[in-house]
Amino acid sequence: MLKRSRALASVAAIAILSGVAAPAWAETLKEALALAYQTNPSLLAQRASQRALDESIVQARAGLRPQLDITARGGYAYSRTAAGTREVDTNNDGVPDTTINVPASSEDGTSAGASLGLSQTLWSGGRIGHGITAAEANILAGRENLREIEQTVLASVIQAYADVIRDTDVLRIRQSNLGVLRRQLDESSARFEVGEITRTDVAQSEARLAQSEADLANAQAQLSVSRAVYAAVVGQAPGDLAPMPVLPNLPTDFDAALDVAMVDNPSIRAAGYNLQAAEANVAAAKAEYLPSVRLTASYGGDTDDIGSPADIADNQSFQAGASLSMPLFTGGLNSSRVAQARERANVAQINVEGERRSTLQSVSSAYAQSLSARSTLTAGQEAVRAATVAAEGVRQEAQVGLRTTLDVLNQELELRNAEVTLASARRNEYVAQANLLAAMGRLEGPDLDASIPVYDPADNYNRVRNRGGLPWDGLIESIDRIAAPSIMPANDAADAPIDTQLKSEVVQTAPRD
Repeated sequence: MLKRSRALASVAAIAILSGVAAPAWAETLKEALALAYQTNPSLLAQRASQRALDESIVQARAGLRPQLDITARGGYAYSRTAAGTREVDTNNDGVPDTTINVPASSEDGTSAGASLGLSQTLWSGGRIGHGITAAEANILAGRENLREIEQTVLASVIQAYADVIRDTDVLRIRQSNLGVLRRQLDESSARFEVGEITRTDVAQSEARLAQSEADLANAQAQLSVSRAVYAAVVGQAPGDLAPMPVLPNLPTDFDAALDVAMVDNPSIRAAGYNLQAAEANVAAAKAEYLPSVRLTASYGGDTDDIGSPADIADNQSFQAGASLSMPLFTGGLNSSRVAQARERANVAQINVEGERRSTLQSVSSAYAQSLSARSTLTAGQEAVRAATVAAEGVRQEAQVGLRTTLDVLNQELELRNAEVTLASARRNEYVAQANLLAAMGRLEGPDLDASIPVYDPADNYNRVRNRGGLPWDGLIESIDRIAAPSIMPANDAADAPIDTQLKSEVVQTAPRD
């Protein structure tokens, strides 16, 4: 009870930090998945990272808006002239005719001023627009990374759940075997006392009993390890776990699994969005060759006496204008940036193919393991059935002298080994199926349990996207994209373009600062 209380306290603390209600004790797989979905630290950290990444769209769109700053200045000046002599022309004939003494002198003064400056970019050659496109692509890639972490966490929950059930079954088998061998030793000792068997038969029973005790200790240790892993992943120590339910959305064949994976696998989709971001960065680098147009305005005042700030009102000035800046020579900087961006786009393109191959390997491996485990499970069920019949038959035959004690012990060992193999096969098939769904991109929370409250990263994006926005943001963005360098066609690894994926999610609200 103390262990359970400590586990609940730990989960409650995590739940408070994550802003969700502390769930009840998890005894079924759905409850364990829901608990991990709400409180797993790795998943919560990735969600926070995604919210931080959402801020990049605010920063990218800030270039569409004016920059306003205020400047205040104050100064003090002091000068001193040393004593000396000076020649003077008294009769104005152009020739100094006398010398006078000049006394030492000094003077000081103060000054102050304040100004307000405003600047608005009208056109940057596409630098701002392509920066927004790259930020949107990076956000979409981040969402896919979040999906991958979510699936990794849920796959770990399923594996930990299956491991606890397997090791609990193995412990039960070892305990049952220990009881059988103890009875066998008692029977052998009784038969030895009446002279039916030899001391060798008794020693064989003792040896098997000692090995069974060692196997039981190992089973207990392995169950403790599995329970610790479960507690770390789920957030609670396991209680009496319910049997594993059938996993949903399992593919009918390998081709169907691969087709789904090539569309939904988060690694492939993230690589596709990273490629789009890299291509937008290439276009933004090319835009550095183009001019930029800005509107500027300033208003301020000055005074020669810092002690009379009211004088600023008598010395006011206002300036407004437009400027066009065109780079002529950058010492190779712009061309280097374009070349660098192109090579990074090449890396992103190569990574798309790399993720496709990695996904193919993952799906193939998980599917093969699933088939192998299913065959092992079928064979294991038959082996347990046959070994159970054989063990009972050998025990009965030994009672009438047709079998030796070693025959009975060997058959019992074969039965227990078959039962352990069957328990492992059940676990292996279930975990392989979960890994297959993860490789396909179909192991998210709602895929496994529709009742799980879904965390939607788009909610935070919609909330922050227009922060600090002004009514003319859309107009400035449209102007900035005029005559801007074009972006290469998006790779088909992501099944929808950025505008469709992100901009359709934007909740149009009044601009907020």
